Amino acid sequence: MTQLETPPKGGDTVRGVTEAGSGVRSKGLGGNSVGLAGSAVIGISTVAPVYCLTSTLGSTAGEVGVQMPAVFLAGFLPMLLVAFAYRELNKAMPDCGTSFTWTVKAFGPRVGWMCGWGLVIATIIVLSNLAGVATSYFWLLAGEVTGSPSIAALDDSKPVHIITCLALIAAATAISYRGMTATKGVQYALVGLQLVVLAIFVVMAFQKAGSGEFATGLDFSWSWLNPFAVQSFAAFTAGLSLSIFMFWGWDACLTANEETSGSEKTPGRAALIAMVVLVGSYLATGVAAQMAVGSGDKGLGLGNPDTSDNVFAALAGPVMGPMLGILLFVAVLASAAASLQTTFIPVARTVLAMSTYEALPPSYARVHPRFKTPGRATIVAGIATGVFYTVMTLVSEHVLVDTIYALGLMICFYYALTAFACAWYFRRELTRSVRDLVYKGLFPVLGGALLTAVFGKTLYDMWDPAYGSGSSVFGVGSVFVIGVGLLVLGVVIMVVTERRSPAFFRGEILTKDTPALVVED
Repeated sequence: MTQLETPPKGGDTVRGVTEAGSGVRSKGLGGNSVGLAGSAVIGISTVAPVYCLTSTLGSTAGEVGVQMPAVFLAGFLPMLLVAFAYRELNKAMPDCGTSFTWTVKAFGPRVGWMCGWGLVIATIIVLSNLAGVATSYFWLLAGEVTGSPSIAALDDSKPVHIITCLALIAAATAISYRGMTATKGVQYALVGLQLVVLAIFVVMAFQKAGSGEFATGLDFSWSWLNPFAVQSFAAFTAGLSLSIFMFWGWDACLTANEETSGSEKTPGRAALIAMVVLVGSYLATGVAAQMAVGSGDKGLGLGNPDTSDNVFAALAGPVMGPMLGILLFVAVLASAAASLQTTFIPVARTVLAMSTYEALPPSYARVHPRFKTPGRATIVAGIATGVFYTVMTLVSEHVLVDTIYALGLMICFYYALTAFACAWYFRRELTRSVRDLVYKGLFPVLGGALLTAVFGKTLYDMWDPAYGSGSSVFGVGSVFVIGVGLLVLGVVIMVVTERRSPAFFRGEILTKDTPALVVED
Protein backbone atom coordinates (compact mmCIF):
# COMPACT_ATOMS: atom_id res chain seq x y z
CA MET A 1 0.00 0.00 0.00
CA THR A 2 1.23 3.52 -0.78
CA GLN A 3 0.07 6.91 0.45
CA LEU A 4 -0.56 9.53 -2.21
CA GLU A 5 -1.52 13.15 -1.92
CA THR A 6 -4.16 13.84 -4.59
CA PRO A 7 -5.54 17.37 -4.95
CA PRO A 8 -9.05 17.12 -6.39
CA LYS A 9 -10.91 19.90 -8.13
CA GLY A 10 -11.91 22.79 -5.91
CA GLY A 11 -8.55 23.13 -4.18
CA ASP A 12 -9.15 20.79 -1.24
CA THR A 13 -6.49 18.22 -0.47
CA VAL A 14 -7.63 14.67 0.10
CA ARG A 15 -5.29 11.96 1.27
CA GLY A 16 -5.82 9.02 -1.04
CA VAL A 17 -4.97 5.43 -0.31
CA THR A 18 -4.30 3.48 -3.46
CA GLU A 19 -3.25 -0.05 -4.29
CA ALA A 20 -1.35 -0.57 -7.52
CA GLY A 21 -2.58 2.77 -8.82
CA SER A 22 -6.24 1.77 -8.45
CA GLY A 23 -7.27 5.30 -7.42
CA VAL A 24 -9.15 4.35 -4.22
CA ARG A 25 -8.98 7.32 -1.84
CA SER A 26 -9.84 7.98 1.79
CA LYS A 27 -12.14 10.95 2.36
CA GLY A 28 -10.98 12.60 5.57
CA LEU A 29 -13.81 11.20 7.71
CA GLY A 30 -13.35 10.66 11.44
CA GLY A 31 -11.80 7.20 11.85
CA ASN A 32 -12.38 4.75 14.71
CA SER A 33 -15.61 6.49 15.75
CA VAL A 34 -17.76 3.32 15.87
CA GLY A 35 -17.19 -0.23 17.10
CA LEU A 36 -18.97 -3.51 16.35
CA ALA A 37 -21.97 -2.89 18.63
CA GLY A 38 -22.38 0.69 17.45
CA SER A 39 -22.14 -0.37 13.81
CA ALA A 40 -24.80 -3.07 14.28
CA VAL A 41 -27.06 -0.60 16.08
CA ILE A 42 -26.70 1.87 13.19
CA GLY A 43 -27.66 -0.90 10.76
CA ILE A 44 -30.76 -1.85 12.78
CA SER A 45 -31.71 1.79 13.28
CA THR A 46 -31.45 2.59 9.58
CA VAL A 47 -33.79 -0.29 8.76
CA ALA A 48 -36.18 0.96 11.48
CA PRO A 49 -37.94 -2.34 12.29
CA VAL A 50 -40.95 -0.84 14.09
CA TYR A 51 -41.51 1.72 11.33
CA CYS A 52 -41.19 -0.98 8.65
CA LEU A 53 -43.66 -3.22 10.43
CA THR A 54 -46.33 -0.57 10.87
CA SER A 55 -45.92 0.57 7.25
CA THR A 56 -45.81 -2.79 5.47
CA LEU A 57 -47.14 -5.53 7.77
CA GLY A 58 -50.69 -4.86 6.58
CA SER A 59 -49.76 -4.32 2.94
CA THR A 60 -47.84 -7.62 2.87
CA ALA A 61 -50.73 -9.47 4.49
CA GLY A 62 -53.05 -7.89 1.93
CA GLU A 63 -50.91 -9.28 -0.90
CA VAL A 64 -50.11 -12.81 0.35
CA GLY A 65 -52.53 -13.46 3.23
CA VAL A 66 -51.40 -15.90 5.89
CA GLN A 67 -48.18 -16.62 3.97
CA MET A 68 -46.79 -13.31 5.25
CA PRO A 69 -44.15 -15.00 7.49
CA ALA A 70 -43.00 -17.10 4.52
CA VAL A 71 -42.58 -13.97 2.41
CA PHE A 72 -40.53 -12.37 5.21
CA LEU A 73 -38.17 -15.35 5.04
CA ALA A 74 -38.11 -15.19 1.25
CA GLY A 75 -37.12 -11.52 1.40
CA PHE A 76 -34.43 -12.28 3.96
CA LEU A 77 -32.70 -14.90 1.78
CA PRO A 78 -31.48 -12.66 -1.09
CA MET A 79 -30.54 -9.96 1.40
CA LEU A 80 -28.42 -12.43 3.37
CA LEU A 81 -26.70 -13.63 0.20
CA VAL A 82 -26.00 -10.07 -0.90
CA ALA A 83 -24.68 -9.25 2.58
CA PHE A 84 -21.88 -11.78 1.99
CA ALA A 85 -20.97 -9.91 -1.20
CA TYR A 86 -20.79 -6.65 0.73
CA ARG A 87 -18.64 -8.28 3.38
CA GLU A 88 -16.11 -9.61 0.86
CA LEU A 89 -15.92 -6.37 -1.11
CA ASN A 90 -15.52 -4.37 2.08
CA LYS A 91 -12.58 -6.53 3.12
CA ALA A 92 -10.84 -5.68 -0.14
CA MET A 93 -11.93 -2.03 -0.38
CA PRO A 94 -13.32 -0.45 2.82
CA ASP A 95 -14.54 2.64 0.97
CA CYS A 96 -17.57 4.70 2.09
CA GLY A 97 -18.77 4.76 -1.52
CA THR A 98 -19.59 1.03 -1.16
CA SER A 99 -21.88 0.02 -4.07
CA PHE A 100 -20.75 2.95 -6.22
CA THR A 101 -17.03 2.38 -5.71
CA TRP A 102 -17.20 -1.40 -5.97
CA THR A 103 -19.28 -1.51 -9.16
CA VAL A 104 -16.99 1.06 -10.80
CA LYS A 105 -14.03 -1.19 -9.98
CA ALA A 106 -15.83 -4.22 -11.40
CA PHE A 107 -17.88 -2.91 -14.34
CA GLY A 108 -16.62 0.59 -15.11
CA PRO A 109 -17.73 4.18 -14.46
CA ARG A 110 -21.18 4.28 -16.09
CA VAL A 111 -22.55 1.16 -14.43
CA GLY A 112 -21.02 2.31 -11.16
CA TRP A 113 -22.51 5.78 -11.47
CA MET A 114 -26.00 4.37 -12.00
CA CYS A 115 -25.53 2.00 -9.06
CA GLY A 116 -24.62 4.97 -6.88
CA TRP A 117 -27.64 6.85 -8.19
CA GLY A 118 -29.88 3.90 -7.28
CA LEU A 119 -28.61 3.97 -3.71
CA VAL A 120 -28.96 7.76 -3.41
CA ILE A 121 -32.47 7.97 -4.81
CA ALA A 122 -33.65 4.94 -2.79
CA THR A 123 -32.39 6.68 0.32
CA ILE A 124 -34.17 9.93 -0.55
CA ILE A 125 -37.41 7.99 -1.03
CA VAL A 126 -37.16 6.19 2.29
CA LEU A 127 -36.12 9.36 4.11
CA SER A 128 -39.28 11.06 2.88
CA ASN A 129 -41.43 8.13 4.05
CA LEU A 130 -39.68 8.04 7.41
CA ALA A 131 -40.37 11.72 7.90
CA GLY A 132 -44.02 11.22 6.96
CA VAL A 133 -44.52 8.37 9.42
CA ALA A 134 -42.69 10.25 12.17
CA THR A 135 -44.95 13.25 11.57
CA SER A 136 -48.14 11.20 11.70
CA TYR A 137 -47.10 9.50 14.94
CA PHE A 138 -45.97 12.79 16.44
CA TRP A 139 -49.49 14.20 16.18
CA LEU A 140 -51.10 10.88 17.06
CA LEU A 141 -48.98 10.67 20.22
CA ALA A 142 -49.71 14.30 21.04
CA GLY A 143 -53.42 13.56 20.76
CA GLU A 144 -53.15 10.49 22.99
CA VAL A 145 -51.12 12.28 25.66
CA THR A 146 -53.43 15.31 25.77
CA GLY A 147 -56.60 13.29 25.28
CA SER A 148 -57.59 15.68 22.50
CA PRO A 149 -58.80 14.17 19.21
CA SER A 150 -58.55 17.63 17.64
CA ILE A 151 -54.80 17.69 18.21
CA ALA A 152 -54.39 14.24 16.68
CA ALA A 153 -56.49 15.43 13.73
CA LEU A 154 -53.95 18.15 12.94
CA ASP A 155 -52.07 15.53 10.95
CA ASP A 156 -54.98 15.52 8.47
CA SER A 157 -54.14 19.10 7.54
CA LYS A 158 -51.67 19.02 4.67
CA PRO A 159 -50.01 22.36 5.57
CA VAL A 160 -49.52 21.28 9.21
CA HIS A 161 -48.32 17.83 8.17
CA ILE A 162 -45.80 19.18 5.65
CA ILE A 163 -44.44 21.86 7.99
CA THR A 164 -44.00 19.34 10.81
CA CYS A 165 -42.37 16.89 8.42
CA LEU A 166 -39.90 19.51 7.20
CA ALA A 167 -39.03 20.41 10.79
CA LEU A 168 -38.23 16.77 11.60
CA ILE A 169 -36.08 16.47 8.46
CA ALA A 170 -34.20 19.61 9.46
CA ALA A 171 -33.58 18.26 12.99
CA ALA A 172 -32.34 14.90 11.68
CA THR A 173 -30.08 16.65 9.18
CA ALA A 174 -28.57 18.79 11.96
CA ILE A 175 -27.81 15.75 14.15
CA SER A 176 -26.26 13.81 11.26
CA TYR A 177 -24.21 16.88 10.34
CA ARG A 178 -22.54 16.77 13.76
CA GLY A 179 -20.94 13.38 13.18
CA MET A 180 -20.96 9.69 13.97
CA THR A 181 -20.27 10.08 17.69
CA ALA A 182 -23.43 12.13 18.23
CA THR A 183 -25.40 9.77 16.00
CA LYS A 184 -24.22 6.65 17.84
CA GLY A 185 -25.09 7.96 21.29
CA VAL A 186 -28.71 8.71 20.36
CA GLN A 187 -29.14 5.39 18.55
CA TYR A 188 -28.39 3.09 21.49
CA ALA A 189 -31.35 4.48 23.40
CA LEU A 190 -33.76 4.63 20.46
CA VAL A 191 -33.00 1.15 19.12
CA GLY A 192 -33.21 -0.33 22.61
CA LEU A 193 -36.61 1.32 23.10
CA GLN A 194 -37.87 -0.06 19.79
CA LEU A 195 -36.87 -3.65 20.50
CA VAL A 196 -38.19 -3.66 24.07
CA VAL A 197 -41.61 -2.27 23.09
CA LEU A 198 -41.80 -4.63 20.12
CA ALA A 199 -41.10 -7.57 22.46
CA ILE A 200 -43.91 -6.40 24.77
CA PHE A 201 -46.30 -6.17 21.80
CA VAL A 202 -45.39 -9.70 20.67
CA VAL A 203 -45.95 -11.18 24.13
CA MET A 204 -49.32 -9.44 24.55
CA ALA A 205 -50.41 -10.40 21.03
CA PHE A 206 -49.71 -14.05 21.83
CA GLN A 207 -51.75 -13.65 25.02
CA LYS A 208 -54.69 -12.19 23.07
CA ALA A 209 -54.44 -15.03 20.57
CA GLY A 210 -54.48 -17.60 23.37
CA SER A 211 -57.58 -16.08 24.94
CA GLY A 212 -59.40 -15.85 21.60
CA GLU A 213 -60.40 -12.27 22.35
CA PHE A 214 -60.64 -11.26 18.68
CA ALA A 215 -62.99 -13.16 16.39
CA THR A 216 -60.64 -12.73 13.42
CA GLY A 217 -57.71 -14.43 15.19
CA LEU A 218 -56.15 -17.58 13.76
CA ASP A 219 -54.50 -20.71 15.09
CA PHE A 220 -50.85 -21.05 14.14
CA SER A 221 -50.06 -23.29 11.18
CA TRP A 222 -46.68 -24.33 9.80
CA SER A 223 -48.13 -23.71 6.34
CA TRP A 224 -47.66 -20.00 7.02
CA LEU A 225 -43.97 -20.61 6.36
CA ASN A 226 -44.59 -22.14 2.92
CA PRO A 227 -43.98 -19.54 0.17
CA PHE A 228 -45.37 -21.90 -2.49
CA ALA A 229 -48.82 -21.60 -0.94
CA VAL A 230 -49.20 -17.96 -2.07
CA GLN A 231 -52.21 -17.74 -4.39
CA SER A 232 -50.35 -16.28 -7.40
CA PHE A 233 -46.85 -15.46 -8.55
CA ALA A 234 -47.84 -11.80 -9.00
CA ALA A 235 -49.01 -11.65 -5.38
CA PHE A 236 -45.79 -13.34 -4.26
CA THR A 237 -43.53 -10.87 -6.07
CA ALA A 238 -45.56 -7.92 -4.77
CA GLY A 239 -45.23 -9.22 -1.22
CA LEU A 240 -41.55 -10.03 -1.79
CA SER A 241 -40.91 -6.48 -2.97
CA LEU A 242 -42.38 -5.18 0.29
CA SER A 243 -40.40 -7.74 2.29
CA ILE A 244 -37.16 -6.68 0.62
CA PHE A 245 -37.97 -3.09 1.55
CA MET A 246 -38.31 -4.19 5.17
CA PHE A 247 -34.69 -5.33 5.22
CA TRP A 248 -33.28 -2.36 3.33
CA GLY A 249 -30.76 -0.23 5.21
CA TRP A 250 -28.47 -2.81 6.80
CA ASP A 251 -25.72 -1.66 4.43
CA ALA A 252 -25.47 1.61 6.39
CA CYS A 253 -22.97 -0.38 8.46
CA LEU A 254 -20.78 -0.58 5.37
CA THR A 255 -21.08 3.07 4.29
CA ALA A 256 -19.70 4.02 7.70
CA ASN A 257 -16.71 1.72 7.17
CA GLU A 258 -14.10 4.49 7.02
CA GLU A 259 -15.31 5.67 10.44
CA THR A 260 -15.44 2.20 12.03
CA SER A 261 -12.77 0.48 14.11
CA GLY A 262 -11.42 -2.45 12.11
CA SER A 263 -12.93 -1.08 8.91
CA GLU A 264 -12.08 -4.18 6.86
CA LYS A 265 -14.01 -6.70 8.99
CA THR A 266 -16.21 -4.97 11.58
CA PRO A 267 -18.84 -3.48 9.21
CA GLY A 268 -19.46 -6.83 7.50
CA ARG A 269 -19.92 -8.59 10.84
CA ALA A 270 -22.21 -5.82 12.06
CA ALA A 271 -24.39 -6.15 8.95
CA LEU A 272 -24.87 -9.88 9.54
CA ILE A 273 -25.77 -9.27 13.21
CA ALA A 274 -28.31 -6.64 12.19
CA MET A 275 -29.87 -9.00 9.62
CA VAL A 276 -30.36 -11.77 12.21
CA VAL A 277 -31.98 -9.38 14.70
CA LEU A 278 -34.29 -8.05 12.00
CA VAL A 279 -35.54 -11.36 10.64
CA GLY A 280 -36.18 -12.61 14.18
CA SER A 281 -38.16 -9.48 15.04
CA TYR A 282 -40.21 -9.62 11.84
CA LEU A 283 -41.11 -13.29 12.15
CA ALA A 284 -42.10 -13.00 15.81
CA THR A 285 -44.23 -9.91 15.22
CA GLY A 286 -45.83 -11.23 12.04
CA VAL A 287 -46.81 -14.56 13.56
CA ALA A 288 -48.06 -12.99 16.83
CA ALA A 289 -50.14 -10.33 15.06
CA GLN A 290 -51.61 -12.85 12.62
CA MET A 291 -52.59 -15.21 15.44
CA ALA A 292 -54.17 -12.34 17.37
CA VAL A 293 -56.19 -10.57 14.66
CA GLY A 294 -55.77 -12.58 11.45
CA SER A 295 -54.74 -11.34 8.00
CA GLY A 296 -58.20 -10.65 6.57
CA ASP A 297 -59.55 -7.37 5.25
CA LYS A 298 -62.27 -6.85 7.89
CA GLY A 299 -62.13 -5.29 11.35
CA LEU A 300 -58.70 -5.51 12.93
CA GLY A 301 -57.45 -7.92 10.24
CA LEU A 302 -53.99 -7.00 9.05
CA GLY A 303 -55.16 -6.82 5.41
CA ASN A 304 -57.87 -4.23 6.08
CA PRO A 305 -57.15 -1.51 3.49
CA ASP A 306 -58.34 1.18 5.90
CA THR A 307 -55.55 0.41 8.37
CA SER A 308 -52.96 -1.57 6.36
CA ASP A 309 -50.62 1.39 5.82
CA ASN A 310 -50.36 2.00 9.59
CA VAL A 311 -51.10 -1.25 11.40
CA PHE A 312 -49.82 -0.34 14.85
CA ALA A 313 -52.10 2.71 15.03
CA ALA A 314 -55.04 0.30 14.80
CA LEU A 315 -53.63 -2.48 17.01
CA ALA A 316 -51.95 -0.51 19.79
CA GLY A 317 -55.05 -0.02 21.95
CA PRO A 318 -56.81 -3.36 21.32
CA VAL A 319 -53.68 -5.46 21.86
CA MET A 320 -51.77 -3.50 24.51
CA GLY A 321 -54.48 -1.44 26.20
CA PRO A 322 -54.75 2.35 26.40
CA MET A 323 -51.72 2.91 28.64
CA LEU A 324 -49.21 0.51 27.12
CA GLY A 325 -50.58 1.31 23.67
CA ILE A 326 -49.05 4.75 23.99
CA LEU A 327 -45.66 3.03 24.27
CA LEU A 328 -46.18 1.55 20.83
CA PHE A 329 -46.88 5.03 19.44
CA VAL A 330 -43.67 6.22 21.10
CA ALA A 331 -41.75 3.28 19.62
CA VAL A 332 -42.97 3.99 16.08
CA LEU A 333 -42.10 7.66 16.46
CA ALA A 334 -38.68 6.74 17.90
CA SER A 335 -38.10 4.21 15.12
CA ALA A 336 -38.91 6.65 12.33
CA ALA A 337 -36.99 9.50 13.96
CA ALA A 338 -33.93 7.33 14.65
CA SER A 339 -33.88 5.94 11.13
CA LEU A 340 -34.45 9.41 9.70
CA GLN A 341 -31.21 10.40 11.40
CA THR A 342 -29.06 7.39 10.49
CA THR A 343 -30.37 7.06 6.94
CA PHE A 344 -28.46 10.24 6.12
CA ILE A 345 -25.27 8.19 6.61
CA PRO A 346 -25.39 6.15 3.37
CA VAL A 347 -26.67 8.92 1.10
CA ALA A 348 -24.22 11.56 2.36
CA ARG A 349 -21.22 9.25 2.22
CA THR A 350 -22.10 7.88 -1.21
CA VAL A 351 -22.38 11.44 -2.52
CA LEU A 352 -19.07 12.26 -0.78
CA ALA A 353 -17.37 9.34 -2.51
CA MET A 354 -18.86 10.14 -5.91
CA SER A 355 -17.66 13.70 -5.58
CA THR A 356 -14.20 12.66 -4.36
CA TYR A 357 -13.80 10.54 -7.49
CA GLU A 358 -15.12 13.45 -9.64
CA ALA A 359 -18.37 11.69 -10.54
CA LEU A 360 -20.28 14.62 -8.99
CA PRO A 361 -19.38 18.31 -8.51
CA PRO A 362 -16.29 18.76 -6.29
CA SER A 363 -18.09 20.89 -3.67
CA TYR A 364 -19.69 17.73 -2.21
CA ALA A 365 -16.25 16.28 -1.40
CA ARG A 366 -15.67 18.74 1.43
CA VAL A 367 -15.55 17.25 4.93
CA HIS A 368 -16.34 19.44 7.93
CA PRO A 369 -13.02 20.19 9.68
CA ARG A 370 -14.47 19.79 13.19
CA PHE A 371 -17.18 17.14 12.87
CA LYS A 372 -15.40 15.11 10.16
CA THR A 373 -18.66 14.60 8.25
CA PRO A 374 -19.66 15.26 4.64
CA GLY A 375 -21.43 18.46 5.67
CA ARG A 376 -22.60 19.79 2.32
CA ALA A 377 -23.71 16.36 1.10
CA THR A 378 -25.75 15.90 4.29
CA ILE A 379 -27.47 19.27 3.94
CA VAL A 380 -28.26 18.73 0.26
CA ALA A 381 -29.70 15.28 1.08
CA GLY A 382 -31.95 16.91 3.68
CA ILE A 383 -33.13 19.55 1.22
CA ALA A 384 -33.77 16.93 -1.49
CA THR A 385 -35.78 14.84 0.98
CA GLY A 386 -37.94 17.79 1.99
CA VAL A 387 -38.60 18.81 -1.60
CA PHE A 388 -39.38 15.26 -2.72
CA TYR A 389 -41.83 14.62 0.11
CA THR A 390 -43.56 17.98 -0.27
CA VAL A 391 -44.05 17.56 -4.01
CA MET A 392 -45.21 13.96 -3.80
CA THR A 393 -47.62 14.72 -0.96
CA LEU A 394 -49.22 17.53 -2.93
CA VAL A 395 -49.40 15.48 -6.14
CA SER A 396 -50.61 12.11 -4.78
CA GLU A 397 -52.69 11.19 -1.74
CA HIS A 398 -51.18 7.70 -1.89
CA VAL A 399 -47.55 8.81 -1.95
CA LEU A 400 -46.52 6.66 1.04
CA VAL A 401 -47.75 3.38 -0.45
CA ASP A 402 -46.56 4.07 -3.99
CA THR A 403 -43.09 5.26 -3.07
CA ILE A 404 -42.55 2.21 -0.86
CA TYR A 405 -43.45 -0.04 -3.79
CA ALA A 406 -41.15 2.00 -6.08
CA LEU A 407 -38.42 1.79 -3.45
CA GLY A 408 -38.38 -2.00 -3.83
CA LEU A 409 -37.40 -1.53 -7.48
CA MET A 410 -34.48 0.75 -6.56
CA ILE A 411 -33.27 -1.60 -3.84
CA CYS A 412 -33.25 -4.62 -6.17
CA PHE A 413 -31.42 -2.54 -8.78
CA TYR A 414 -28.39 -1.46 -6.78
CA TYR A 415 -28.14 -4.51 -4.50
CA ALA A 416 -28.17 -6.87 -7.50
CA LEU A 417 -25.49 -4.82 -9.29
CA THR A 418 -23.31 -4.90 -6.18
CA ALA A 419 -23.74 -8.66 -5.80
CA PHE A 420 -22.73 -9.30 -9.42
CA ALA A 421 -19.83 -6.86 -9.00
CA CYS A 422 -18.48 -9.03 -6.19
CA ALA A 423 -18.40 -12.18 -8.30
CA TRP A 424 -16.86 -10.38 -11.27
CA TYR A 425 -14.27 -8.45 -9.27
CA PHE A 426 -13.04 -11.61 -7.52
CA ARG A 427 -13.39 -13.89 -10.55
CA ARG A 428 -9.69 -14.79 -10.52
CA GLU A 429 -9.93 -15.97 -6.92
CA LEU A 430 -13.00 -18.21 -7.20
CA THR A 431 -10.97 -21.36 -7.83
CA ARG A 432 -8.51 -20.68 -5.04
CA SER A 433 -10.61 -22.30 -2.29
CA VAL A 434 -14.10 -23.54 -1.51
CA ARG A 435 -14.63 -20.53 0.73
CA ASP A 436 -13.81 -18.09 -2.06
CA LEU A 437 -16.06 -19.93 -4.48
CA VAL A 438 -19.01 -19.84 -2.08
CA TYR A 439 -18.72 -16.40 -0.47
CA LYS A 440 -17.25 -14.45 -3.38
CA GLY A 441 -19.01 -16.24 -6.21
CA LEU A 442 -21.93 -18.57 -5.53
CA PHE A 443 -23.75 -16.63 -2.81
CA PRO A 444 -23.43 -13.19 -4.49
CA VAL A 445 -24.52 -14.51 -7.90
CA LEU A 446 -27.50 -16.34 -6.42
CA GLY A 447 -28.52 -13.28 -4.39
CA GLY A 448 -28.12 -11.00 -7.41
CA ALA A 449 -30.11 -13.38 -9.62
CA LEU A 450 -32.98 -13.52 -7.12
CA LEU A 451 -33.12 -9.74 -6.86
CA THR A 452 -32.91 -9.38 -10.64
CA ALA A 453 -35.89 -11.72 -11.00
CA VAL A 454 -37.86 -9.65 -8.50
CA PHE A 455 -36.82 -6.46 -10.32
CA GLY A 456 -38.03 -7.77 -13.68
CA LYS A 457 -41.33 -9.15 -12.41
CA THR A 458 -42.01 -6.03 -10.36
CA LEU A 459 -41.28 -3.83 -13.36
CA TYR A 460 -43.80 -5.80 -15.40
CA ASP A 461 -46.48 -5.80 -12.70
CA MET A 462 -46.22 -2.14 -11.75
CA TRP A 463 -47.35 -1.02 -15.21
CA ASP A 464 -50.86 -1.98 -14.07
CA PRO A 465 -52.55 0.88 -12.14
CA ALA A 466 -53.87 -1.72 -9.70
CA TYR A 467 -50.31 -2.24 -8.44
CA GLY A 468 -49.67 -0.30 -5.24
CA SER A 469 -52.30 2.24 -4.25
CA GLY A 470 -54.28 1.88 -7.47
CA SER A 471 -53.53 5.40 -8.72
CA SER A 472 -52.30 6.06 -12.26
CA VAL A 473 -50.79 8.67 -14.57
CA PHE A 474 -52.28 8.66 -18.09
CA GLY A 475 -53.41 5.07 -17.55
CA VAL A 476 -49.99 3.86 -16.33
CA GLY A 477 -49.52 2.78 -12.72
CA SER A 478 -48.08 5.57 -10.60
CA VAL A 479 -45.60 3.12 -9.05
CA PHE A 480 -44.17 2.47 -12.53
CA VAL A 481 -44.00 6.19 -13.25
CA ILE A 482 -42.19 6.90 -9.98
CA GLY A 483 -39.75 3.97 -10.18
CA VAL A 484 -38.83 4.08 -13.86
CA GLY A 485 -38.97 7.86 -14.01
CA LEU A 486 -36.36 8.17 -11.27
CA LEU A 487 -34.03 5.71 -13.01
CA VAL A 488 -34.39 7.62 -16.30
CA LEU A 489 -33.68 10.84 -14.42
CA GLY A 490 -30.45 9.24 -13.23
CA VAL A 491 -29.40 8.52 -16.81
CA VAL A 492 -30.06 12.14 -17.78
CA ILE A 493 -28.04 13.49 -14.85
CA MET A 494 -25.22 11.06 -15.65
CA VAL A 495 -25.03 12.31 -19.26
CA VAL A 496 -24.87 15.93 -18.05
CA THR A 497 -22.24 15.02 -15.45
CA GLU A 498 -20.12 13.23 -18.05
CA ARG A 499 -19.85 16.41 -20.09
CA ARG A 500 -18.68 18.36 -17.03
CA SER A 501 -16.36 15.68 -15.62
CA PRO A 502 -15.12 13.48 -18.49
CA ALA A 503 -12.06 12.16 -16.63
CA PHE A 504 -14.10 9.94 -14.31
CA PHE A 505 -16.11 8.49 -17.19
CA ARG A 506 -12.92 7.79 -19.15
CA GLY A 507 -11.79 5.62 -16.23
CA GLU A 508 -8.90 7.90 -15.29
CA ILE A 509 -9.90 8.57 -11.67
CA LEU A 510 -11.19 5.26 -10.34
CA THR A 511 -9.89 2.42 -12.47
CA LYS A 512 -11.70 -0.74 -13.49
CA ASP A 513 -9.61 -3.73 -12.44
CA THR A 514 -9.47 -7.06 -10.64
CA PRO A 515 -7.34 -7.89 -7.62
CA ALA A 516 -4.06 -9.66 -8.06
CA LEU A 517 -4.00 -13.20 -6.72
CA VAL A 518 -2.57 -13.25 -3.22
CA VAL A 519 -2.19 -15.95 -0.62
CA GLU A 520 -3.83 -15.04 2.70
CA ASP A 521 -1.91 -15.68 5.89
